[in-house]
Amino acid sequence: MIYGIGTDICDIRRIRASLEKHGERFAHKVLSDNEMNTYRARSARWPERGVRYVATRFSAKEAFSKAIGLGMRMPMTWRLCEVAKLPSGQPTLVLHGVLKEWFEAKGLSAHVSVSDESDYATSYVVVETHTA
Repeated sequence: MIYGIGTDICDIRRIRASLEKHGERFAHKVLSDNEMNTYRARSARWPERGVRYVATRFSAKEAFSKAIGLGMRMPMTWRLCEVAKLPSGQPTLVLHGVLKEWFEAKGLSAHVSVSDESDYATSYVVVETHTA
């Protein structure tokens, strides 16, 4: 059964401006440690790929926070929600700490889709419940 649905569209230019103003401090606020490693690697090869990476993660986490009905308040935090990739390339959410405990206690699972095009990144999250 569907527990919640969330969607978000993010202006990549806004993320770029935040990164230019605050540097890695902004990225570190939004990204988990694993995501930071990917961001740094992508930025080193092509800085725009790093910007788009942060934008899609920002958008996915916003969509997830809406789908679970919490917004950005505990136990939901930027860094406890990680957007990873399965070996197939499919995006997936990896939760940590108290957010993971809360999510599992409710018997939830999530599906995420992310995309970016020119000036925008967009995400869609469906959260299902598996409890009666």
